[in-house]
Amino acid sequence: MALIIDPDVIVSGASYELASTPTETKILTIDFTGKKIYLTKTGALSDDGITLKCLYSSLKEIWKANSTAIKFPFPMTPITDEQMELVDYTFGDAGTRQLIRTGGWAEKTGSTTNREYAGIVTLGAIGSSDQVYYRQVAGDGSPTNIVLTGAVNQAIQIYGDASNGDFNYRSYLVLFVREQAKTYASSSLSDIGVSAMTYQTYRFPLANDTDLKVTESDVTVDAYGVTITWYAAAQERSIGGTNRNFHVIIDGNAKTAEEIYMAVQSALRKATDIDAGSGSKIGKVTNELLQFVGDTLKTTADSTGGVYIDDFQSADTNRLVFIDDTGTERTFPYVAALTVNFGTNLADDDDAIFRLYFTTNPTGNYGTTNAVLVKDADGDDISVDIDNNTLLQFTFDYDANVQGGRTAGTDAAVTAVAIGLTTGQFVSATGTIQKSIANSLSLVAALERNYVNPV
Repeated sequence: MALIIDPDVIVSGASYELASTPTETKILTIDFTGKKIYLTKTGALSDDGITLKCLYSSLKEIWKANSTAIKFPFPMTPITDEQMELVDYTFGDAGTRQLIRTGGWAEKTGSTTNREYAGIVTLGAIGSSDQVYYRQVAGDGSPTNIVLTGAVNQAIQIYGDASNGDFNYRSYLVLFVREQAKTYASSSLSDIGVSAMTYQTYRFPLANDTDLKVTESDVTVDAYGVTITWYAAAQERSIGGTNRNFHVIIDGNAKTAEEIYMAVQSALRKATDIDAGSGSKIGKVTNELLQFVGDTLKTTADSTGGVYIDDFQSADTNRLVFIDDTGTERTFPYVAALTVNFGTNLADDDDAIFRLYFTTNPTGNYGTTNAVLVKDADGDDISVDIDNNTLLQFTFDYDANVQGGRTAGTDAAVTAVAIGLTTGQFVSATGTIQKSIANSLSLVAALERNYVNPV
């Protein structure tokens, strides 16, 4: 973003003026009476701005060549190329300060510091129309936009005495870039190993890119009914039979992993309270909560604790990873999925039922009086009415199912049976539930031609 303007361009007779009342028609204006320096976007000076070093060099050229300027003390003291002091001078307005690139400075009266500005530069690719914003105070306060979009090279005020804002923001700064359908990024002082800033340039890693997991508009995903709640007390959730503690609960409202992710990402760009509970969290300055690694959706630790997702689709169980309050990743035991397809003779039969048994089991095999019904991942028997469906899906706790003394974590040989009354004859099929979500069976019953209701 920074444009190094040749000092000769600025110090030419047509590009600066010396005035007691600046007209601000030139690139550079020096007000000796008011002790102010102004920059104006005109001629060679555009939004690209001017580096602090270039401005200093231009002033030196002026003081050397101009018979009026040389009568006054020089206004700037260099410390480095990117760190300088204005002594008994100030920059005339916010517009001037916003045009200075790659530099930080202090504005002083004698030895007393009135203002300090840090030069903020981002490293990494950011879309030219993407808005970077920042906050200088921890909490949920409103953030401030960087003046220009795209990659950042701008100075921001970090200190002001009682007459210049009365604040000290030297020890806190977080930058954000969050655009719809793009990856989110943030960067803070701790990311660059700084605990307290001074008036110099700081370079922050910050970049974004296309987010392939965001495929719907905010309007669409905001209607999904996904909510986020922050809790003061730990919330227990059972994972693999062990209770784990979390302080942030996302209610997925039975949506897919991608839909939950899109809804949360949209919430994190809101300038309003997104906490569904009694607290308050302003979306756009709240920590990120989710990230995809390939097709695996992971929660990320919030400052208040771990993050869990309630009411997700069972088919997504194997691709969810939760960070608990201890900062440990937690996953469910592997849940296999089984899809059962039914022919029309069963689907059309209002009385048709379906059962799934272990073909072999230490307690009893299918075909014996001790045959064991398979339970789904929730512990319910897979024993249902077909209810006019041509397809039903079931889960199986592959890593933990020990029904009848079977060995957990092994393939399960199963026998599926179905029978109707008016249109579906008895039918059975054998198969194996493997460590997969692509297991399937088909039950196609012959047309019933002989059944007569004896009543």
